[in-house]
Amino acid sequence: MGYFPKSRESAIPLISDLNCILGVIMSKVIDSFRGKFHWLSNFYSCSVHYEGLTFGNTEAAFQAAKCLDMKEREKFVGINPLIAKRMGRRVKLRSNWETVKIGVMREVLRCKFSQNPELKAKLIATGDSKLEEGNNHGDRIWGTVNGKGQNHLGKLLMEVRAELKGE
Repeated sequence: MGYFPKSRESAIPLISDLNCILGVIMSKVIDSFRGKFHWLSNFYSCSVHYEGLTFGNTEAAFQAAKCLDMKEREKFVGINPLIAKRMGRRVKLRSNWETVKIGVMREVLRCKFSQNPELKAKLIATGDSKLEEGNNHGDRIWGTVNGKGQNHLGKLLMEVRAELKGE
């Protein structure tokens, strides 16, 4: 993505991107991955190539990784994140899932942001803002509810951001 538009019409998205980036820089805490920060969510639609398969969002890639059987994983390709999450609750979990799930999410997020340059630029543009996956659906493991929770997703995003800045 360039910053110098070729025409007046193509300048509109650039202005929108710039406003989003400037809004991020002004924020010390990004406490929700909805609205203008939806792109931080695992439910955001983007191509993610992970362990030989290409998914349409990070949620599907993460849920697929719960299975070791490639035939089972393939069922997560091309499905929306809500269905992936539901399917992920019904799969036979790999025996070491609780031990590896944080590392799997880290790797899926690395894929998302390294494979999508516009998302990488947006993540880096968050500067040193704290990223907190605030939610109202009760997830205190990957996010927070009313500021309380482990916020693993936010912490991993900040970790990936630091890695990408250092490239």
